[in-house]
Amino acid sequence: MKKFEGMLFCTDLDGTLYTEDKRVSRENLDAIEYFKSEGGLFTFITGRVPMTSGEICETIKPNAPYGCINGGGIYDPTEKRYLWSATLPESALELVRSVDRDLPEIGIQFNTEKDIYFNKDNRAMEIFRELTGIEKVTCSFEELSEPLLKVVLAHDDEGRIEELIAYLKRHELSPSFDFIRSEKMLYEILPKGVSKGSALLKLSELLAIDPKMTVTAGDYHNDISMLRAAGRGFAVSNAVDEVKAAADYITVSNDENAIAAIIDGLDRGIYPVNK
Repeated sequence: MKKFEGMLFCTDLDGTLYTEDKRVSRENLDAIEYFKSEGGLFTFITGRVPMTSGEICETIKPNAPYGCINGGGIYDPTEKRYLWSATLPESALELVRSVDRDLPEIGIQFNTEKDIYFNKDNRAMEIFRELTGIEKVTCSFEELSEPLLKVVLAHDDEGRIEELIAYLKRHELSPSFDFIRSEKMLYEILPKGVSKGSALLKLSELLAIDPKMTVTAGDYHNDISMLRAAGRGFAVSNAVDEVKAAADYITVSNDENAIAAIIDGLDRGIYPVNK
């Protein structure tokens, strides 16, 4: 039996696998190949949609499907199809219309299985497109015909995001949804019960992997659930305090080959996984 057989390693991307200048280090890539060669399944769970995940698949070559949309989908890059996805109820549009009416400065983005649509633009959405290379495809409430997997709300002023969070907490429809702050400028509406943690458990089920034999790594609020759901959850040292508090271990930063450091620790038995 190979050393990592029966083990599933799911990493976050930005701030964890990626360095601050948006690279995957050679040390991390070599460690990932070693992990896979020893029977391990290596993949990622991200807030991104498949249309923005092609480059990372080409770079790290995951040997398992990956979680996308902050837990709203499981996607097989080999077969180029969703193995599972969760959709928002129609009442999500009513909630978003309320945000549009009462907080008109907030940017609005619709995510479906097929595409990303921009309903209302602002500087935060411009920055999003600059970072991801996504084309600006607009879509009004009336034009939206595909089921929604998530809605992204955005503003480049963190104070405005805090106002948005407070507004949504008070809204009568909010108990029907889950919410996550995926970046400083982004706040997302997700189907109830959807998170990176639920995606990890769903992926484990699809792959017939014992959840106790899973390893995760992350740095931001949307990673907390998958760190808690994993057999062993790692926070990078650059993670926010809440992620560190949720982790079993704190490793080096994303600029210090964190994934390689974790795999090395697993290899040497420093981090026993089957808890």
